[in-house]
Amino acid sequence: MAFFRLTRVSRRLLKSSVSATPSLSSVFHSQQQHIYLSKPVTTTGHCINPLLKYPQWSRNYDVLSKGTDFHRERLGWNYRLVSGMSSVVEGNPKKEDKEKSGDVGVKEASWVDLYLPQRARGYAKLARLDKPIGTWLLAWPCMWSIALAADPGSLPSFKMMGLFGCGALLLRGAGCTINDLLDRDIDTKVDRTRLRPIASGLLTPLQGLQFLVLQLLLGLGILLQLNNYSRVLGASSLLLVFSYPLMKRFTFWPQAFLGLTINWGALLGWTAVKGSLDPTVVLPLYLSGVCWTLVYDTIYAHQDKEDDVKVGVKSTALRFGDNTKLWLTGFGTASMGLLALSGLSADLGWQYYASLVAASGQLGWQIGTADLTSRTDCSKKFVSNKWFGAIIFSGVVLGRSFH
Repeated sequence: MAFFRLTRVSRRLLKSSVSATPSLSSVFHSQQQHIYLSKPVTTTGHCINPLLKYPQWSRNYDVLSKGTDFHRERLGWNYRLVSGMSSVVEGNPKKEDKEKSGDVGVKEASWVDLYLPQRARGYAKLARLDKPIGTWLLAWPCMWSIALAADPGSLPSFKMMGLFGCGALLLRGAGCTINDLLDRDIDTKVDRTRLRPIASGLLTPLQGLQFLVLQLLLGLGILLQLNNYSRVLGASSLLLVFSYPLMKRFTFWPQAFLGLTINWGALLGWTAVKGSLDPTVVLPLYLSGVCWTLVYDTIYAHQDKEDDVKVGVKSTALRFGDNTKLWLTGFGTASMGLLALSGLSADLGWQYYASLVAASGQLGWQIGTADLTSRTDCSKKFVSNKWFGAIIFSGVVLGRSFH
């Protein structure tokens, strides 16, 4: 009986408390209706897979969400999946990331993340297959040289261009692998590089070394298809390939060593066609490429200058400082002058010199408009150099074919 009375009293108290606050509830509900669509909803902890009803996308979501905890815990990095989809997987950015430009804390998924098998993604990123600009910058001097070596009135050898294109892809991948193996301790301290496969732990150093051996063996297969002179000349470039990543520890001019390395194809392309070197043609071409590299890689180095100071590595961006654009103007002028000298020695037609005018404009635009304090703009100017190389190549082909 006592239990029955207690139950009735509790019901009355509950009813009165609910009826006493209808206005507060309605006001709160009204406010929620107004702000529901204007306030973002932030969730922490576990993420719900929004792609379950899309099986063909679910696999990619699972792979990215699997790495989210790692990047949130160790790197404070955002990872955004973009491929026309509305889902976003994000980690909490570090305080330093918020203070810097917005593009530092967000990494967009590339075709490597979306289409390659999970086990192959680390190796593809180690070879920078998702960033082809390095392959273009390595391949263009080769193509210039092959086109210069063509007979008057003829197009360059498509076979040679195919071989050198594959070789550029493999050698660039090998160079990046060597760089990541040697710099794995430095890469973890630099915002732009801390997600690289070896630095982030996606691949072990042993796996990177095995991948390097595979790339070098494939490159050797291409080199053996060239004449003996080219084989010796090509093999000698490996000394530069292995030593370049160490230069930033000892000199403010690692970009000059990169120029000597990445433009080796300007010498090799001519010898692959002719079987010998013509110094009056290929040496100016080679040196022009070195000066060109000093331009674009100094702009590129300005992305990391703050981190470089913290880590203790050197670059021309730090060496030139506030006088960077003056130095770049000098190197750009030297590059165009040496290209003109190489064209005169090869007896190219007027079309080539017209292309030099266009290329000078493109290079001048890079130097003149580059915002050296913006990582986004420095990256944009760096990537635009593929068009500089294309302009020079088209000029050589036209100047040789119609002369």
